[in-house]
Amino acid sequence: MDVLLFILQLLVVLGAIVMGTRSSGVGLGLWGGVGVALLVFVFRLPPGSPPVDALLIVMSVVLASSVMQVAGGIDWMVSVAAKLIARSPKQITLVAPLVSFLFAVGAGTSNILYPLLPVIQDLSYRNGIRPSRPLSLSVVATSVALACSPVSAAMAAMVTLTDVSPYDYELIDIIKVTFPAAVVGIVVTSFLVRRLGKDIADDPAIQAKIAAGDIPAPGASATAVKAEVKVTAAGRNAAIIFLVGVLTIVVFGLAKGIRPLDGNGDPVGMTPIIEIVMFVAGTVILIVSRPKVAEVPVQTVFRAGMVSAIALFGLAWLTDTFLAAHSELIAESVGSWVQAVPWIFAIGVFLVCVLTTSQSTATRTIVPIGLAAGIPLGMLSGMWAGAFAGIYLLPTNGSQIAAANFDTSGSTKLGTKLVDHSFTIPTLALALSTIAFGALFGVIWG
Repeated sequence: MDVLLFILQLLVVLGAIVMGTRSSGVGLGLWGGVGVALLVFVFRLPPGSPPVDALLIVMSVVLASSVMQVAGGIDWMVSVAAKLIARSPKQITLVAPLVSFLFAVGAGTSNILYPLLPVIQDLSYRNGIRPSRPLSLSVVATSVALACSPVSAAMAAMVTLTDVSPYDYELIDIIKVTFPAAVVGIVVTSFLVRRLGKDIADDPAIQAKIAAGDIPAPGASATAVKAEVKVTAAGRNAAIIFLVGVLTIVVFGLAKGIRPLDGNGDPVGMTPIIEIVMFVAGTVILIVSRPKVAEVPVQTVFRAGMVSAIALFGLAWLTDTFLAAHSELIAESVGSWVQAVPWIFAIGVFLVCVLTTSQSTATRTIVPIGLAAGIPLGMLSGMWAGAFAGIYLLPTNGSQIAAANFDTSGSTKLGTKLVDHSFTIPTLALALSTIAFGALFGVIWG
């Protein structure tokens, strides 16, 4: 009878995730709430704990980054990234993904990539490089970036799970594993990606477009494309203030001794520090750059962040309700499988990323299982980062669609059979390489 109840409750959890995925957006959160209602009122399970700390971190970061966006900070960061990519056009298949990764780490969002896509396409094509190569890897690289950013929603979810007793695994402990693993993963994957697809000179479809006059032939004579952004002093100042805030969070993570003490005389945890620093950063931007506060709620970063928070709220509450009721069973049964084959954990995170296209949701859904199973935290962090690439396995993400639309050569394809698109191999290669190096670095430094 107990096994039957467990299976029925698990089906409720999986059903809510599937229905939420079909609804997408805030529907993930709503269906998560329905799942909680069924577990509590039908199966009489005690309600789990909503991810309040993670939600507060997300809200504070989204608020500060949205204020920065209104002030023009995102535009300034995009202009800097575009200049960095343009400096090494012949190495764009490596440089563009690394720059996209670094700026997504700093901004805490992959939205920074959109204005860079036409620049990457133009520079690669003019230098005779198949655009699908740097475009596809640049898109996928921003997924693992969120496992390295102190101010991403996914990191907020992760920190609130690990920076508590008995784990006491803090922000900086995670980043020292995920960041080098992601960088090495991108570098390794770039060597594979630069060989994907036919070269422009050998691609009959591209050559037909050139012959028809639909697109110019590759070469410096083509008109250079610039990132469509408006660069201002206010935007520069806002971006610098925000990045100083990110750096401040990292410094507090590295040096416990400089943190204030809590009521028990222990250094304050990173959760309230992240929230405080982001509020201060947003306020300083408000004073220095003087953005229009009324425009903050309509920014793309704000809308995307709030949708993520709602999805995180519902699904994380659902999984916590289920896991808390069956923690011993999961630790004994599933835990033994995961301990024997730790890759099962990475596959779980990867699949939830595929289904929900939300790294924060995957974190709150699968990481507690990994923690209960006793996976070493360093190894867990490394595999967690690599599995984030799963959000691009299916060609349904906005940045994938945008990359294909910006590629006038037609080399970047969305496919017709779900997995025959230009992002499939970069996704799998980056996931496998980052997971492997993440597990290795986790064992060494974890």
